[in-house]
Amino acid sequence: MAAHIRTGNFGVLLTRCRVPGLGCSGTVPARRLSSVPPPGTWSSQLSRLPHRDLYRLSVSDPDRFWGSAAADRLRWMQPFQRVRDCELLSGRIGWFLGGRLNVSVNCLDVHVEKHPDRVALIWERDEPGTELKVTYSELLETTCRLANVLKSHGIHKGDRVAIYMPVSPMAVAAMLACARIGAVHTVVFAGFSAEALAGRIQDAGCKAVITCNQGVRGGRTIELKATVDAAVQNCATVQHVFVSQRTDRPTVMGPMDVPLEEVMSSQLPVCPPESLDSEDLLFLLYTSGSTGKPKGLVHTQAGYLLYASMTHQYVFDCRDGDVFGCVADVGWITGHSYVVYGPLCNGVTTVLFESTPVYPNPGRYWETVQRLRINQFYGAPTALRLLLKYDDSWVKKYDRSSLRTLGSVGEPINHEAWRWFHSVVGDGRCPLVDTWWQTETGGVCIAPRPAPDGAAILPAMAMRPFFGIQPVLMGEQYGGWEVGFPQPPQEVEALLGFLCYGAGVEGPSEGLHQVDTKDKVLWTISTVEPSMSVPFAFVVLKEDLRDAPSAVLQQLRDLVSTKIAKYAVPEHFLVVKRLPKTRSGKIMRRILRKVAMETSGDLGDVSTLDDPSVVMEILEAHEAYRKQRKEAQKKKQ
Repeated sequence: MAAHIRTGNFGVLLTRCRVPGLGCSGTVPARRLSSVPPPGTWSSQLSRLPHRDLYRLSVSDPDRFWGSAAADRLRWMQPFQRVRDCELLSGRIGWFLGGRLNVSVNCLDVHVEKHPDRVALIWERDEPGTELKVTYSELLETTCRLANVLKSHGIHKGDRVAIYMPVSPMAVAAMLACARIGAVHTVVFAGFSAEALAGRIQDAGCKAVITCNQGVRGGRTIELKATVDAAVQNCATVQHVFVSQRTDRPTVMGPMDVPLEEVMSSQLPVCPPESLDSEDLLFLLYTSGSTGKPKGLVHTQAGYLLYASMTHQYVFDCRDGDVFGCVADVGWITGHSYVVYGPLCNGVTTVLFESTPVYPNPGRYWETVQRLRINQFYGAPTALRLLLKYDDSWVKKYDRSSLRTLGSVGEPINHEAWRWFHSVVGDGRCPLVDTWWQTETGGVCIAPRPAPDGAAILPAMAMRPFFGIQPVLMGEQYGGWEVGFPQPPQEVEALLGFLCYGAGVEGPSEGLHQVDTKDKVLWTISTVEPSMSVPFAFVVLKEDLRDAPSAVLQQLRDLVSTKIAKYAVPEHFLVVKRLPKTRSGKIMRRILRKVAMETSGDLGDVSTLDDPSVVMEILEAHEAYRKQRKEAQKKKQ
C-alpha cells in the first residue's frame, strides 16, 4: 500500500498534479483574524450575497468566507483562533486551528435538540417495499450504544477501525460511533475480496473490524463474515471482530468475534462525545485500485465536514425537510460525503440504497423515488447507461414529481445518457448537475450549481468551480509546464493538460469548464504510457453500430486528429464488448495497460471488478486482433 495522502479540504487544493517538483501553482500565507466571526455571520450576511459576489469573496478573502461559514454552520466545543495555515510546497495544511469539535455532534445531537423525530435515514433494503425509517434520536441512541461497545473493548481516540458492511443504518452508526470517540474509521466496500480487505486493514493498522454475517444485494447473499475471517488471519493488529446480523442465518463465532446487537443492548444509550482538534483524523479511505495499488486518503474533522455540508446544500439545492437520494455505497467517498456526513450535518433525510438499479426490474430506482418521495437523485453514469437499454416505460410508469435536482457522479457522463436522464427521468424540468471531484478532495469541486440566477446548464459539462475553488490548467503548451488558462474559457475542452487547483492565480476561474481533457481521454481512449510509443484505444460500440466498426473507427481517428492532434491518433483500436470497471463505475486502466503491452500474465487482484469475466473477453478480443494483424502483415509481404 502507498503511504497515506494528506489532502486539503478546500481553498488551497492540488490533485493529481504530475508536474515533477511543483507542489502548487501558488501559495497563500495564512492571515490571523483580528476576531473569529461570530455565529450567525454566514446566514445573516454572506449567504444573501449574489452568487458572483459570494464566489469572488471566497477566493479574494477566504479567511472571512470560510471562517464565517465554519463559525455559523458548525458547533464548536472550543472556537478556532485561526482560519488556515496552508503551504503546499512544504506539505503544511491546517484549517480552523485551535478549534475543537465532534463530527457526530454536528450530525446528530444538534438536530435531536430541534427535531428528534425527524427521519434521518431511510434504509431502502434490497427487498423492494421494505424500507426502514430511522429518526435522528434513534440514530443517536444507536450510535452511542455502539460507541460504548467500542470503548468497552479497548477502542479509543486514534485507534483504527475497519468497517466492512453493506449499506445500512448500522454501517452509518459505526462510522458515527468512531467519530464520537475519536477513532479513525476506514470503510471497505463490502464486495472486496479477503486479500483486498486484509491489505487495507494491514496498511491502516486496524485494531478492530465491524462487519455483518451476510450482505444482501440484487437478491443474492454475500458471505461477509467468511471474507473477514479469511482476511484477519493475516492481520496481527486486529483484536476484535464485531458482527452484526443482516440476515437470520446463524453465524459461527470465533475467539475474537463479538455479537454486536447483543452487546449493544446492555450498553448505555448515552456516550459523551470526545473533544477533537479540527485537524485530528476523521477517516482513512482507500481508493479502488483502478490505477494500481490502493492509496490511503486521509480526511480530517472540521474542514472535511464543512465542505461536505456546504457542497451538499449548494450543489444540490438541498433544503430543510428534503429527502436526499444518493445511491452510492458507503464504501466510496461519494457515500461518505453525500450519503452520510453532508446530509446528516445539514439535518435532512438521507436514503441508504442497498440494492441494484435493475433488481427486481429496471424500474427499481424510479419506483423508489415515487415511494420515498425523493427530492434529489444522485447516481453514476454507468447505471444510467445500463438503464438506457430498457424501454422508457420503466421510468414513466412511476411518479417522479417529487424530484427537484438530478446529479451525476463517478465519471464523465456522455451526452446520450445526460439527455435521457434530464428529459425522461427529470421530465426536462430538473436541473442536472454533472459533478467533478475526487476522493482526494472529499467533495464536489466543479458543477453547474451553484450559479447566478438563470444561468444555463450545458449537457455533459461540469461547468463552474465551487466556492474557493480556482481551476488552472497545466500543460506543455504554456511553455515548460507553466500554469495558464486560455481565453475564451470554451477553448479549454480542446486542450490537453492537468487540471489543478490553486489560489492567487490570475485567470477566468468563473468560466465554464468541461473537464474533458487528459483525465477524460483516459476514460475513452486508454493510452499506454510511457513505455509504449503509440496510443492504444479500447472501443465499446453501441449495438446499432456493431455492424460497421470500420466506419466508426475511422470517424474516431478523424475526431482525435482534429480535436487533439494527428500525433495523438491511436495506432491500435481494439473493439471490445465491455471495459473492466469497478463496482463504483471506474475503469481499471492497469488491466487495459497490461493487455495492450502484452504483459497480461500477472493482472493482479481483479476481485474489485463488477464482473471479472470481462477480463477474459478482452484478452480473447486482443488475441484475435493480434492474429488478424499478423495475417494482414503476411499478405503485405
